[in-house]
Amino acid sequence: MSPASRAPAPAPETTFPKPTPRTVLQAVLGLGLAMAIIAFGLPYFADTTWAKIGTHLGSVGPASALELFGWMVLGLWCYTFTLTGSLPGLSHSKALMMNVSGSAVGNMLPGGGAAGVAVTYLFGRSWGFSRMAISTSIIVSGVWNVLARVALPLLGIVVLARDQTALPKSVRQGAFAAGVTALVVLAVFIAMVISDERARQLGGLLDRRVGHLLARLRRGPKKGQRLDLATVLQNQRSRLASVTAHGWFPMTFGVVGFLGIYFVLFWRTMEAVGVEIPLPKLFAAYAIGRLLTAVGVTPGGLGITEAGTLSVLVAWGAPPAPAAAGVLIFALYTHVFEVPLGLLGWLGWSLSPKVPPPD
Repeated sequence: MSPASRAPAPAPETTFPKPTPRTVLQAVLGLGLAMAIIAFGLPYFADTTWAKIGTHLGSVGPASALELFGWMVLGLWCYTFTLTGSLPGLSHSKALMMNVSGSAVGNMLPGGGAAGVAVTYLFGRSWGFSRMAISTSIIVSGVWNVLARVALPLLGIVVLARDQTALPKSVRQGAFAAGVTALVVLAVFIAMVISDERARQLGGLLDRRVGHLLARLRRGPKKGQRLDLATVLQNQRSRLASVTAHGWFPMTFGVVGFLGIYFVLFWRTMEAVGVEIPLPKLFAAYAIGRLLTAVGVTPGGLGITEAGTLSVLVAWGAPPAPAAAGVLIFALYTHVFEVPLGLLGWLGWSLSPKVPPPD
């Protein structure tokens, strides 16, 4: 029986762990570094000034801003298919709350993926999902995300193959590294599904990375105790295979749709500030930027992503000041604006009916 079909009952207390001084310090340092890279790096890499960048920032009118916001929301909604496909019984509205809330938390911390996992666990448990179902969703959707993001530079290479301009060495190297990463992730996932020992090893890795966060989310006498994710993965290999077999299409649709719509958002942003370069090059720059979001030095790769994308755009002939304005506006929609949306997601979750989990 799915969680949605059970009658609501009084919910146990569910709260997110309070931030520790170390967490606050990491957030402050990470965001400070990101702001420094943006403040000094964008004019440097584009060989321009903030006065010129500001001129193009002001060229985006209300109609364009509203259109860009619409593309952002559509992309976020599209990703709900990945979450509902990986967690059967989850509605799209709840998936949207989970997605924007996890992104908001992750966007505030360097390497915020672990915090996003904690949000997924907290929300899922409060809606009545079992630990095994949630951990399966986290693993499968995570694999789908990694495969999609590292595949983007390879797709960019294919698209650019139709262009006569030689590819920069850094792009070729990045695409090669992404291809190797994709093969490694896929091999690990397949080995984990078919091998009990590989599942145990991956569970041990996850336990070291996020086990402490999940332990702090537990309630009652087990609060603070580790979940032993190695044992959890060993016990749910068949479930991983089942979710993958039945959910691969909606998960793929969600990830591809999300990244595709965000490319439209990137393209329309560049048009709004007056950047006109061939579409293949624009897509390749976008692909490199999406790959750089995985850099955990700053929250969500903020600053590093924009500097890298801007460098590629300028190298391929984009006018410096408009390109800098474009990557900055794109960052606002894909990173900054997700924070207030995340607050709305937290509000929606706090008002949603809670269901006691089965375990």
